[in-house]
Amino acid sequence: MPPGNPFRIFSPLNFYEFASSRFGVFPEIKAFSFRAFFKLRELVRHHRFHILHDNQCLGYGQVLWKTLGIPVVATIHHPLSIDRATWFENPSTLKQKVKRVLYYPLLMQGWVSRRMDRIVTVSRDSAREIASAFGVAPEKIRVVYNGLDSEEFAPLPGWTKKPNNLIFVGNSEDRKKGLLYLLQSLVYLPQEITLTVVDGGAPQRAFGPLLTEKYGIAHRVRFTGKIMPGDLIRHYNSAEVAVVPSLYEGFGFPAAEAMACELPVVACTAGALPEVVGDDGAGILVPPRNAKALAEAIWRLLKDPDLRRRMGRAARERVLKLFTWEKAARQMVEVYQEAIDAHG
Repeated sequence: MPPGNPFRIFSPLNFYEFASSRFGVFPEIKAFSFRAFFKLRELVRHHRFHILHDNQCLGYGQVLWKTLGIPVVATIHHPLSIDRATWFENPSTLKQKVKRVLYYPLLMQGWVSRRMDRIVTVSRDSAREIASAFGVAPEKIRVVYNGLDSEEFAPLPGWTKKPNNLIFVGNSEDRKKGLLYLLQSLVYLPQEITLTVVDGGAPQRAFGPLLTEKYGIAHRVRFTGKIMPGDLIRHYNSAEVAVVPSLYEGFGFPAAEAMACELPVVACTAGALPEVVGDDGAGILVPPRNAKALAEAIWRLLKDPDLRRRMGRAARERVLKLFTWEKAARQMVEVYQEAIDAHG
């Protein structure tokens, strides 16, 4: 309930959020876009804005932002149709399917995205998916790769590797992260190979632990839960191989972070991962949903220390060349200037 005056729940936007959430709809996107418009309308009376930038809200109210006479740019990391499609791969009841269809506002986001002055996304693959799923004209889409702090994510001098240890970083409850196939791959690998799962996602994590029990590998898998950034960097530096078995990534921060720490990567040929890992010796790419292929690539690296070192060095060089925040910032400024110039 709203603090102070509980009757404010009956104001149009508050009541819409309350009522629609009872039916499993995700109302925050639409409500926020209108609230933002009302606030922006106040602000433009006293402040001058050269550009408005939305980060994947894409609510109906965002189209009203354009009435303020300011160009609007939106970032779309990837279309939510991918999340919905991956979710539907898992067994579910009819009620769950209906709730999931209501949860993802695909029609609204597609309609709004086509009306933005420019769309920014984080990979060429995401650009293709946005054009296909939302019908955005390709000439309006600009690719700006994500950056990371390569001074923080870096090799730690003198840090000791844990032999035969793999690392997975991601939300284990998110099926498109592919943890299922990584855990299956451990069955094909020698018993001494262990896995550290760094999971900062859902507070209640059941999917991963249940699978480790099912496959008889619970003693080989450690779930850290949510950890601080410094601890994450130490985990990267302790592992010998990073595995990113995702079924889709709009970019793939875990791959880039591991690469910045001079860690060789085994990843899937899914989404933007081939763009991040590349074909210049930073890692090994395998088909998605293929536990045996993952196991073979992991074993190839674990049994060859020289290959791991070469790939690790190539991985960091690739990050320093392509995925810095400085480069991302320069490219974003170019997109802003382009949108401003086109707006007149």
